[in-house]
Amino acid sequence: MRGSLAELEAVLAVSSQGGFRAAARELGISSSSLSQQIASLETRMGVRLFNRSTRSVVLSAAGEQFVASVGPALEAIRNAVEHVDEHRAEATGTLRINTSVGATRMVLTPLILEYMRRNPQMAVEIVTEGALVDVNAKGFDAGIRIREAVPPDMVVVPIGDSIRPTIVGSVEYFRRHGRPELPADLQNHMCIRARMASGAIYRWEFERRGESFALDVPGKLVLDDSDLMLRAARDGAGLAYLNEWQVADDIAEGRLEQVLADWTPPYPGLCLYYPGRRNLPAKLRRFVDLIHESRESSDLGRSV
Repeated sequence: MRGSLAELEAVLAVSSQGGFRAAARELGISSSSLSQQIASLETRMGVRLFNRSTRSVVLSAAGEQFVASVGPALEAIRNAVEHVDEHRAEATGTLRINTSVGATRMVLTPLILEYMRRNPQMAVEIVTEGALVDVNAKGFDAGIRIREAVPPDMVVVPIGDSIRPTIVGSVEYFRRHGRPELPADLQNHMCIRARMASGAIYRWEFERRGESFALDVPGKLVLDDSDLMLRAARDGAGLAYLNEWQVADDIAEGRLEQVLADWTPPYPGLCLYYPGRRNLPAKLRRFVDLIHESRESSDLGRSV
């Protein structure tokens, strides 16, 4: 009787995760494929490794003995493969990442292009979407989003420091309409409103001294792209709620001015995330290593 490495990994994953669904996520395969692998192994062995019910999946006595024997051997195999993989001269293949347009602008030069320079045999495919997708089900190696948007069952690698939202308007706009001193004053201003991928209008978020709230600000112009919002704000169309890194140059050069700065504290920044796997693919591991290196050598969150 022989069991493939995939079947043995399947048994250990179900044992450690306590169920097929969680184990399938860890391994990056479907629940049905995982079930078939274990059923095939049980058939060839002639024993039941798991006792299944509608509420639980637990190891049988034979399964406990099997896992105790196989676990250390598989761990040794994984370590051997990883050590050999580290000596590979070049990574090959395609790294597929799902993210947003704004996040891509932040990481394109310091991470994506640098990764390609270091790994000339690698191709990189970036798919930008406003809405969050299941990166595992859609065939992506990883995703890049702000920390609060990442699903809780993912491995998370912080990319940069926190991100600060900024409310800005043009000099001409403030000359004609004055400056809001409090968030409530926005009801008397023209605001450039943002439509999110879900279709909802974004409510501007504020926080100060333990008080936090969101406002549905007034405004006749609704856009779904931050670059267009920035251009509209430069042209005096109204106030825009954008990330600090997007407007830093405009503020420094006097095209835009910031208001209500003490009401817009920073929030957790971008991170790379991916499904938990025992064996991280070399192409993804090298990208993770580059992120760690970038964080150690420079303040990535402020350099973009």
